[in-house]
Amino acid sequence: MTLFIPQNQDQMTIRPFQYRDLDEIEQLFLSTSSFDEEAAQQQTIQFLQQLRRWYGVLKFFSLFPNPCQHLFNAYVAEQQGQVQGMIQVAPFNQTRSTWRVNHIAVNPSCDSSRIGSQLLRHCFETVWEARTWVLEVNVNDKTNLALYRQNGFQPLAQITYWSVEPQLLKQLATSPPDLPNLLPVSNSDAQLLYQLDTVSMPPLLRQVFDRHVSDFKTSVFKSVWDGLKDWYNRREQVSGYVFEPQRKAAIGYFQMQLCKQGQQSHIAELTVHPAYTWLYPELLSQMSHLAQAFPQQGLRLASADYQPEREAYLEKIGATRVEHALLMSRSVWHKLRESKLSLDGLQLSDVLQSLQPSRKPVPGRMSWLGPMTPHGKGQGNGSDTLKSSSYGVSEFAEADEIDINPSAGDNSSEKSS
Repeated sequence: MTLFIPQNQDQMTIRPFQYRDLDEIEQLFLSTSSFDEEAAQQQTIQFLQQLRRWYGVLKFFSLFPNPCQHLFNAYVAEQQGQVQGMIQVAPFNQTRSTWRVNHIAVNPSCDSSRIGSQLLRHCFETVWEARTWVLEVNVNDKTNLALYRQNGFQPLAQITYWSVEPQLLKQLATSPPDLPNLLPVSNSDAQLLYQLDTVSMPPLLRQVFDRHVSDFKTSVFKSVWDGLKDWYNRREQVSGYVFEPQRKAAIGYFQMQLCKQGQQSHIAELTVHPAYTWLYPELLSQMSHLAQAFPQQGLRLASADYQPEREAYLEKIGATRVEHALLMSRSVWHKLRESKLSLDGLQLSDVLQSLQPSRKPVPGRMSWLGPMTPHGKGQGNGSDTLKSSSYGVSEFAEADEIDINPSAGDNSSEKSS
């Protein structure tokens, strides 16, 4: 008796994330996260807490089209009933032409390179609307850095994360900011913010990010969602931009996420026109004033290698470098699946239906000779010429005999007379 042994017993299965995977995913992230960096530890713990709290809401929003439908797209790699890896991706812009890899974790006891590559390839093949993928990786994370390079990701820019300590924020708040044209942000300012974002980054990043005016507008649905999330997490969001009346353009922009509990650092996003770098002290002073109304805690913000003025100013005021990351991107071209059409069973009459005759043709008389003029007549009237080739060859022969024997015609005329 022969026993049947199923093949591919150890085959890896990639499937969507489910609620029952939360415990295993949490253990997986805690075992793979590098807690040498305080910022990485804080981001990992915050992600796991938000995932457990908002999973039901995110799952509900993913069931029908809405602005928050793609906020949480996650897949897990399962082998023999055990979760060996997880990846979470999200759109980077409103048109969803660029997507971002937010988190990836693989069981270190397994082949992390193989499992991680399968997770990435599954996302590349599943998300058809994505033309470009971007991600950030810590420069000290050699495992994930090698994984991304193996799967075609190339460096775009070097990102440095800074921390401004509470004492330094208090010191910066002593000088009042000189920003007479500081205005609040609304949807009507989307065109100005889009132009500022375009001019503040290199052309390659502009092409990869593929942002449009719609990326700087906030829908009512998203406003309600962000408000509920900030209320639940005890956060407050403040933003503003500096308007230049002569050029009628935005030259500076900031956005802050202020923590009301005092357990996490404030997070700031800063954009400054390259020709107006003198705005850095004024914007930092403005953000320091806003942070004084909350419990004393640090401010976290980022700078890129194409922003040397920002890095020089942060070093000058004594900000601390907390993390170095690498921004990477990868383009994706999807192959169209072509199906070969079999023409063996098709008849020519079936293909050329419109060219078939409506009734059976009837053959008619045909002559290869055109109208001819009798020899010797010269130029005569129309009655002297042969009208058609349908008279036959014998008629042409009689005409030739008449032309050849003209005397016979004269004799006949004399007799008749």
